[in-house]
Amino acid sequence: MTPVHLAELHARCFETPRPWSAMEFAQLLDSERVFLCSDDAGFALGRVVADEVELLTLAVAPEARRNGVGRELVARFEATASSRGACSAFLEVSAENAPAIALYETSGYLRGGLRRSYYAAPDGRRIDALLFSKSLT
Repeated sequence: MTPVHLAELHARCFETPRPWSAMEFAQLLDSERVFLCSDDAGFALGRVVADEVELLTLAVAPEARRNGVGRELVARFEATASSRGACSAFLEVSAENAPAIALYETSGYLRGGLRRSYYAAPDGRRIDALLFSKSLT
């Protein structure tokens, strides 16, 4: 997927947090630490630093949800991160994103923290971010 395609899909999937631009995706993908796992229905973008990986974003096309695409992308993200030396993974997710929270919990991620008022919703509300982590070893 090109940065333009990533940005288009991201915009179809997110209002909060705000969708990322093609330029933001391009800048991230320029880093040797960042990797992309993708198919026609979605993508996972990760960044490995030392022995940790952060799931930067996960997007699944609305029409492809609830078909295992997200679970497959998370598994590919973890396998790629492990192959790059990551021993643990972490992510943050909107406290209002119940489907994503369920995906991460059923994928073995444990809730470990809270960032109050982390995200800004389009209507001006502030939304908490939940922090999750998982051992990859």
